[in-house]
Amino acid sequence: MKVGIDLGTGAGGASASVDLEELLATRLLVQGNSGSGKSHLLRRLLEQSAPWVQQCVVDPEGDFVTLADRFGHVVVDAARTEAELTRIAGRIRQHRVSVVLNLEGLDVEQQMRAAAAFLGGMFDAERDHWYPVLVVVDEAQLFAPAAAGEVSDEARKLSLGAMTNLMCRGRKRGLAGVIATQRLAKLAKNVAAEASNFLMGRTFLDIDMARAADLLGMDRRQAEQFRDLERGRFVALGPAIARRPLPVAIGPVETSARSVSPKLMPLPDTAPEDAAELIFKVDPAELRQPVRRPPPPPPPTPTAEILAQLVKSRPEPASADAASLFPEIDEAERKAAIESVLAEIVADPDAGFRSVAVLYQDFLVRCRIHRVPGAALDLSAFKRQLAIARAGVDKDMATGDAWQEALRMSEGLTDDIQGVFLIVAQAAVSGAPCPSDATLARAYGTHSLSRARRLLTYFEERGLLVVRTDFHGMRIVVFPDLGAESAPGDPNAPDETPEGRDAAE
Repeated sequence: MKVGIDLGTGAGGASASVDLEELLATRLLVQGNSGSGKSHLLRRLLEQSAPWVQQCVVDPEGDFVTLADRFGHVVVDAARTEAELTRIAGRIRQHRVSVVLNLEGLDVEQQMRAAAAFLGGMFDAERDHWYPVLVVVDEAQLFAPAAAGEVSDEARKLSLGAMTNLMCRGRKRGLAGVIATQRLAKLAKNVAAEASNFLMGRTFLDIDMARAADLLGMDRRQAEQFRDLERGRFVALGPAIARRPLPVAIGPVETSARSVSPKLMPLPDTAPEDAAELIFKVDPAELRQPVRRPPPPPPPTPTAEILAQLVKSRPEPASADAASLFPEIDEAERKAAIESVLAEIVADPDAGFRSVAVLYQDFLVRCRIHRVPGAALDLSAFKRQLAIARAGVDKDMATGDAWQEALRMSEGLTDDIQGVFLIVAQAAVSGAPCPSDATLARAYGTHSLSRARRLLTYFEERGLLVVRTDFHGMRIVVFPDLGAESAPGDPNAPDETPEGRDAAE
């Protein structure tokens, strides 16, 4: 049965509709800055599809609880134990009841744990209960962050795993994910990549506009239109909506959110002496001590962390003068050994296209094989040292002021693009030809040349470098802060590094 959900009006005033059955099979991603109308869009979609499909809304702000009065959704207060939420989710799938999981009042880590338990219960339901469910997650960047934040690693892994199961493996279990986020850059890529339908709203940051345009198949000039979108207007694309980018104006809704945008109001007409009395007068009710609830117990320490602490622990020496049973670690020797291991990894033809996690495990194994003394580098330090090793700087250049300044400039970039920046900086400091798109793409771990070119544009927008082209079409990169520039290089040349040639062969 084909059911069309009316979103609003499209180009030329025609109705813009969503094929609900196709949406259940292909999932949806909504993106837009705060105030662009994401919640209004989700409310319209939920209201229009309520008679046709079971719904589950993960609501971090409590905005969608008003659906209960008009459409009969059951509001589930998330202030419960994780085991309770998991059992409730299983019964929801069994009895096909539409619900709103209200996470309001919980801190971010508690919200992540509650959402993970609830989505896990829906995902693990028995096969006989795999009925179609539209699972809407508002503010999805909270539950599937692209980078670690202030929450514990355990909470982040639980929440990210539940969101990944929803978007990657949920279709066969009848779960159709609809996720909304303020910024694509803050959303985990493996979660966003599983959506086939997109509704992109107003956004201002260049990195978000570029990623939105990339998902919709637009070029960079067309991406500028995302800045000009009005509230409630989106650009839609996907098999359930339209095969080409389609501007959509979202229609009205029947229910309203409990929280609305602030409106200007006149200030109260209060005399200054009365205002002072209102502020400084002590109300007896304020003197009453509020009831303080004990903080929740800390999460259990992961087994891996306990084992790491046991490995690092050493008994105290009997006396300060007692001779050590083990020889002192030569820091210079250890550093040279680590650099040798990193050089082996960089020389591997396939290393450029492996994930950082795989390379880090390879690094740990090689350190044990070479008997590198002392504790191994942690993941963050490994990423940094790998980026420097990929730049291929000799010892004379490494001690120079220009290269040290380039290293300081790279510290403000994310781990995944530091290696590309340092390769370009090395060419400028040494006066070598500017690296080609193929070389930069390999350093970034991708086969897409357009992504490599966008990285140079990103560096230029941040004021780190200037890209110019000579009369022969050769590319030159200038670093004003370093007082250095590269020699002309062909941007279309193949990857001429030894590992690049081996990978091509």
